[in-house]
Amino acid sequence: MTPVLPFFVYGTLRPGEPNHDRYLRGRIHTEEPGRLTGALLYDGPGYPYAVDAPGGEVHGELVTALPHAYAQLLTELDRLEKYVAGDPNSLYDRVEREVERADGGTVRAWVYVAAPRVAARLRAGGTLIPGGDWHTQSPRSPR
Repeated sequence: MTPVLPFFVYGTLRPGEPNHDRYLRGRIHTEEPGRLTGALLYDGPGYPYAVDAPGGEVHGELVTALPHAYAQLLTELDRLEKYVAGDPNSLYDRVEREVERADGGTVRAWVYVAAPRVAARLRAGGTLIPGGDWHTQSPRSPR
């Protein structure tokens, strides 16, 4: 059974980004700043990728879905992120990670990280986003 966890979002699902209102409006209970350690952020074609990497960090938001909206939101976010469990062609993997809250506490959350083949390509020649915060980048194209 899939655990019910908050989501850590760091790209187009963040407030002010094109997918925030499309997917999250009216479906979330809380939204707060968060930080994922042990990952680096890479620029993608209009959206970023978090890649597991010691010493790195990614900034974003922890989003807790309303209970009645959770199952549908999980399905829709998997589709948005092109994640299919066990599919080697997925762009992302949905994984459980500890995410730090603004108050210093941590919480387990779902994080979409680059799938292995995508992560290998990014590590070999991708563009790192300095400081791990996609909001600091120049304007991006919506996904």
